Amino acid sequence: MMPGAPRSVRPIRRLARLLLGRNILRRRSDRIEGVLLVVLVAAFGVAVAAASVLSTHIYHWQHAGAARLHPVVAVLARTGPTDNLGGNEEALARWRAPDGRRLSGTLTMVNVPSIWEATGGNQVRVWVTRTGELTAPPPSSALMIFNALLVGMWAACGAALALACCYWMSRLVLDRRRLAAWESAWALTGPRWTSHR
Repeated sequence: MMPGAPRSVRPIRRLARLLLGRNILRRRSDRIEGVLLVVLVAAFGVAVAAASVLSTHIYHWQHAGAARLHPVVAVLARTGPTDNLGGNEEALARWRAPDGRRLSGTLTMVNVPSIWEATGGNQVRVWVTRTGELTAPPPSSALMIFNALLVGMWAACGAALALACCYWMSRLVLDRRRLAAWESAWALTGPRWTSHR
């Protein structure tokens, strides 16, 4: 055995002694609470691992969705919006689908912010699906990572909150049993103490 091994084993032995060791002052409810705490900590570790897997899955899903989009050049058929107060936030344009078909439609400020104050005949970059349908630009890699991490953090925090609630409710039940056991023990012991006075 390596010289550093006993030190790493000591906390495990202490925990085992705390949960399973013989102690006349330790009640059955104390052991149940200790085991429950170990189970909940292990469940939180599993939840964190699941949240990281979920984050990775969401990142790959977003990345795959972005890979299905294609940038193409659209030519404006008329001048784009000059202000956003009059409600004129769209412009007609023509573009080619990835398969070469010519398409035309309406560009909006949501899908193509670059049409702002663009004149007719200008070229703007738009994002389309494989069928040539206009869509919003794909998120950047940094935004994809941020979204995936945010979902993972929310999942881990939700799991932590649920496990904390489980511990709190279990502790409430165990405390009620402890109080009931203490009251019954005091009902037997109390009269003996008062008779000796």
